[in-house]
Amino acid sequence: MTAAHSVEKIGGTSMAATSTVFDNVLIAGREGAELYNRIFVVSAYAGMTDLLLEHKKSGEAGVYAHFSANDVEGGWQDALARVRDAMHERNAQMFVRPESLREANRFVDDRIAALDACLDDLDRLRSHGRFCLKEQMVTVREMLAGLGEAHSAHSTALLLRDRGVNAVFVDLTTWNHDELASLDDQILKALEPIDLATQMPIVTGYAGCEGGMVRRYARGYSEMTFSRIAVLTEAREAIIHKEFHLSSADPKLVGTGKARKIGRTNYDVADQLANLGMEAIHPRAGRGLRQSEIPLRVRNTFDREDEGTLIRGNYVSDKPRVEIVTGLQTVHALQFFEQDMVGEKGYDAAILETLTKHGAWIVSKSSNANTITHYLSGIAAAKMERIVTDLERAYPGAVITSQPVAMVSAIGSDLSEPGLVPHALAALMDAEVDVLAMQHQIRNVDVQFIIHSHDFDAAIRALHGALVEDAGRLGQRAAA
Repeated sequence: MTAAHSVEKIGGTSMAATSTVFDNVLIAGREGAELYNRIFVVSAYAGMTDLLLEHKKSGEAGVYAHFSANDVEGGWQDALARVRDAMHERNAQMFVRPESLREANRFVDDRIAALDACLDDLDRLRSHGRFCLKEQMVTVREMLAGLGEAHSAHSTALLLRDRGVNAVFVDLTTWNHDELASLDDQILKALEPIDLATQMPIVTGYAGCEGGMVRRYARGYSEMTFSRIAVLTEAREAIIHKEFHLSSADPKLVGTGKARKIGRTNYDVADQLANLGMEAIHPRAGRGLRQSEIPLRVRNTFDREDEGTLIRGNYVSDKPRVEIVTGLQTVHALQFFEQDMVGEKGYDAAILETLTKHGAWIVSKSSNANTITHYLSGIAAAKMERIVTDLERAYPGAVITSQPVAMVSAIGSDLSEPGLVPHALAALMDAEVDVLAMQHQIRNVDVQFIIHSHDFDAAIRALHGALVEDAGRLGQRAAA
């Protein structure tokens, strides 16, 4: 029997557009039984996790960063007060009924008071120089992360009940539990008493569990919760609501009238996107859905009528085509040249060991007789220098260099169309973009072009124009 329910995740930016989320996702014109058989997993409101931990892009300190650094007296207390003010302000914007607003604020105040007491105890403990709080700091980060999702899930459930929906707040944060179970056990226990036909679970995207969600998945933890719920409950479909369509390129680069919704693709393409930091879904979350044969739909919160893009494990486009052009504007190309490498084994493993030690994210790599090149993402200059130094120490006869480049990829479920690569190279040449290197795997899922960082925007526009906008002309040339 096919499952009747869906599991749906709402991202932080979408959550911040509360009225739109209610009008286009949570209620969206449904009445009665139509409202149910849907489980919602919610992220914290946009910007809230930045205040709790640190700003994802700028690195500006949040509560955790202030508490960890401990270099400004009263710094973490002031940061926690800012979180409380931000949550109260968010509640004031959402709630019309005074009773509901008071309940929402009381929930926030209780959670923050508990966190404040915990952090204060730890602060006093570390003031005695003989105590090391390294392990406790991991727990502090987990507790703070969970507060953002607890706030959004509680408020959403309360708002839904104000509108006559039988919503249930499902708190997986285990903020006051002494012992932590596995993620799967947490989910099954929390959802067991809920009747999906008559109740709408609003579940926290963060789950307190063995091993720690933030430790294992960084900011991708809510997608892991979402994925495991879908797998464990054998959902009919998993749906992610984002603030944009999964498009053929960034509309800001190629133009909103030229970017196209992908519509249909497969998990292989989703993996390639995740590898380049453009996540349709966290790769480990996608793996569970793929293995359980649960389709994933990515929908635009602000486009209520559009069905979005459906991702399936076995999908292949009817005819070869490029589905998306994307990439990374800054990648470090780490080149390891050793004349004596020919016929010898072990170099690759030693390089990988060093990169793993420094936590480097490998986007791609290539090799020939005496050179191995790794393309690394998210590496600060100082860390890159340490990687090079370690390798030079281990291999004094090798020449090891690093240079910043950009990577642009043409991606699709089937890129076997004849002439695609020459056509792409011609388009880049016409746009005066120098190609430093290129990789095309036999699997025909992506083609990677290594270029100068300053050519990134031009390369995206050129490849999108040639391979997506003018795709029909490419097919005509190949047939001729």
